[in-house]
Amino acid sequence: MELNNQQTLPVGQAEAWAALNDTALLQACIPGCESITPNGDNAYDVAIMAAVGPVKARFKGKLRLADMDPPKAYTLQFDAQGGPAGHGKGTAKVELTPVDASQTLLSYAVQASVGGKVAQIGSRLVDMAAQKMASEFFDNFTAQLAARHPAPAHAAAPSPAQAAKQAGVLARLIASLRRLLGRGAS
Repeated sequence: MELNNQQTLPVGQAEAWAALNDTALLQACIPGCESITPNGDNAYDVAIMAAVGPVKARFKGKLRLADMDPPKAYTLQFDAQGGPAGHGKGTAKVELTPVDASQTLLSYAVQASVGGKVAQIGSRLVDMAAQKMASEFFDNFTAQLAARHPAPAHAAAPSPAQAAKQAGVLARLIASLRRLLGRGAS
């Protein structure tokens, strides 16, 4: 299975990197995630309740971060067992590219394989379940980031007096241009 996509995050690159390394935040955002527990340097034990088509199971697995290039990229390696439901393993390459001071483009490329009952369901259902889980994660993640890092307030709308003054200046500029262009045409 391959899954590639991009998501614009409502925070700068440093904030996005910090969030991607915040296990409490990730646990709150990953659908069905029951726990993410550190188990060594850049290694974690995870437990996730997941449903793929008619197969629903609790998957326990290991995550490891590799090829770390803070705050730009890392590779996430995973291996999960779901008992009779099956197993999955693979990698996800994650890259953060700053758009501006308050937005970051997150790109990811996932290569994964599944076995057991999950694999018997068919690749189409597995792909749909993975896309749905990714979509739910990014909806949750983006909402959490927006709540933690509210966008700066935009400039207040001009008062009625300021708006009238600006409109008056614009009207005078247009009248001046018409006079200038009218004289040049005669």
